[in-house]
Amino acid sequence: MTTLTPVLTRNWDQADSFTRAGYEREGGYRALRKAFTMAPDEIVQAVKDSGLRGRGGAGFPTGMKWGFLPPSSPNPRYLVVNADESEPGTCKDIPLMLANPHVLVEGVIISSYAIRSNHAFIYIRGEVLHVIRRVQRAVEEAYEAGYLGKDILGSGYDLDVVVHSGAGAYICGEETALLDSLEGFRGQPRLKPPFPAVAGLYGGPTVINNVESISSVPSIVEHGADWFASMGTEKSQGYGIFSLSGHVTKPGQYEAPLGITLRELLDMAGGVRAGHRLKFWTPGGSSTPIFTDEHLDVPLDFESVGAAGSMLGTRALQIFDETTCVVRAVLRWSEFYAHESCGKCTPCREGTYWYKQMMKRLEAGQGTEEDLETLLDISDNILGRSFCALGDGATSPVVSSIKLFRDEYLRHFELGRCPFDPAKSTLWGGAK
Repeated sequence: MTTLTPVLTRNWDQADSFTRAGYEREGGYRALRKAFTMAPDEIVQAVKDSGLRGRGGAGFPTGMKWGFLPPSSPNPRYLVVNADESEPGTCKDIPLMLANPHVLVEGVIISSYAIRSNHAFIYIRGEVLHVIRRVQRAVEEAYEAGYLGKDILGSGYDLDVVVHSGAGAYICGEETALLDSLEGFRGQPRLKPPFPAVAGLYGGPTVINNVESISSVPSIVEHGADWFASMGTEKSQGYGIFSLSGHVTKPGQYEAPLGITLRELLDMAGGVRAGHRLKFWTPGGSSTPIFTDEHLDVPLDFESVGAAGSMLGTRALQIFDETTCVVRAVLRWSEFYAHESCGKCTPCREGTYWYKQMMKRLEAGQGTEEDLETLLDISDNILGRSFCALGDGATSPVVSSIKLFRDEYLRHFELGRCPFDPAKSTLWGGAK
């Protein structure tokens, strides 16, 4: 498991990796030509057989999602790529689009052909203007080469792709809020059913997939479903990008088979920063329950991480050493979720507000042990009762930190202040 599997990241070290010429030099758009020799249903079946699961966090089987589209509908079909990456710690899709945008474009063309769609949208977070411009240029280059537009490569297939920039709302990472935003409305989650596969963008059957999910399709078509399925574990197949950040010697993107452990990844990343030890970490971004050094050998696949009490999510591995106050870290995350709640449902709108207010007091040492029970009670009223998963995600760091670090919360109350010196942490504005 200690061997990396560079597929999406293979050409990132090339100076022109983001250009069509650089991508084609490495075999780019070869899979597209192969795809046009296959029937659309063959490609859908290949993606099903590969075991590719959504790389955006939920882990839903990609081919199965494609198969949910109704066989007939009076409305056009759409493919929408969710590139609104904005959760704290999650940082794989933006570097992927920056370094290798054409693998996403090729994936969009093949996937659109497979689901019989003639219109695709790439929805990118508005703050990352440099990424938007790079993807827009990649789409322009694809049009210039005849990979997009009318009668692509003489196949008789037509496809138009629109790159759409969002307006900075985390909630638009939720697929139905993204659709509302695309249609020009305020981004808020929709009631389901109907699901997007039946009535999505402009009321038409719609497939919504993450950047990495769509970018993985060309390699499956080119090398075959068995090749992809040979990596990873029995139920979590294939490779994925693991993002290591925080107190790690060599932070960055590590593309490896699912099922690798944090211990193995840390070995490749030079370990926790010199002179320090691991205290806690997130396996899938800030919306997943935290782990400690006791979980170093948990295989990073959907089933194993779930059995250990967390979620694989987006494989955003945030590493925190012993200089970090867990209460302060949870406060920062809670402030983010309170700020980004769309306000549509009461549990999330009110719950995240009270999270922020209470965590501020607790971090300052002004709380009591009874407040911890109040936090858990608030969490019970948010979890499973919110309109979308934002509320559920907000509860994860709160509940898991109280479970694993209750003594640290109590230490704040005993001292009447935070026992950690921010000046010794690299995360909250202090010097190393």
